[in-house]
Amino acid sequence: MALLWALAVLSLLPLLDAQSPECANLMTAAPISNATMDWLSGKWFYIGSAFRNAEYNESARAIQAAFFYFEPRHAEDKLIVREYQTIADKCVYNCSYINVYRQNGTLSKFETDREHFADLLLSNHFRTFMLAASWNGTKNVGVSFYADKPEVTQEQKKEFLDVIKCIGIQESEIIYTDEKKDACGPLQKQHEEERKKETEGS
Repeated sequence: MALLWALAVLSLLPLLDAQSPECANLMTAAPISNATMDWLSGKWFYIGSAFRNAEYNESARAIQAAFFYFEPRHAEDKLIVREYQTIADKCVYNCSYINVYRQNGTLSKFETDREHFADLLLSNHFRTFMLAASWNGTKNVGVSFYADKPEVTQEQKKEFLDVIKCIGIQESEIIYTDEKKDACGPLQKQHEEERKKETEGS
C-alpha cells in the first residue's frame, strides 16, 4: 500500500537519541491536534521510502507511483484515506480509514487482521511529512516520504535524506516512485466528476 505502515507497534523515536546530529531536526507531531489533522487534509504524493525490513522493501518496489487524499474526522480521531496506486502498470484504488492516536503522534491502520503503526514526522518549513517506524530495534528501521506535489525541491529532499542518515540508512537504499508511470489519472478524474454530481444533486 502507498502509506507503507509499520509492521509492529515499536516506535522509532526512542532509538534516535544516540544517533547523529541530524536527529535534532526531527519534529514529531505529538500531540496531534485538530489543526494538525486539517494540515494533513487534501492530496499527497508518495515520493519514496527506505526500509530495512525485506517484506516492506518488496512492497515498496512494486509501487511505481502513488497518491492519496486525506479527509479528517476530528470527533472520531480518524483520517479517511482514498489511495491510488500504480502497480504493474495498472491502477489500484482503495478507500479506508486511519486511526489517529493524538497524544503520542501515531497513526495506524488495520490490514490483514493486524493494526500497523507509524510515527508521524512533520516538516518545519515544507508541505511534506514522513512516517517512521522500527521493527525489533535499529536493524529494521524505515521511513516513507510524502509531499503535496509529485516532484520535490532539493530542500525538501534534503530533509528526507537527513532523516535517512539519522536512523542509519544509506541513501542507496531509498526506493523512489516515478510520477510519469502513474496510471490512475483517468480513475481519479472519474471519481472527482462523480463526487461533483453528488454534491450538485444534494
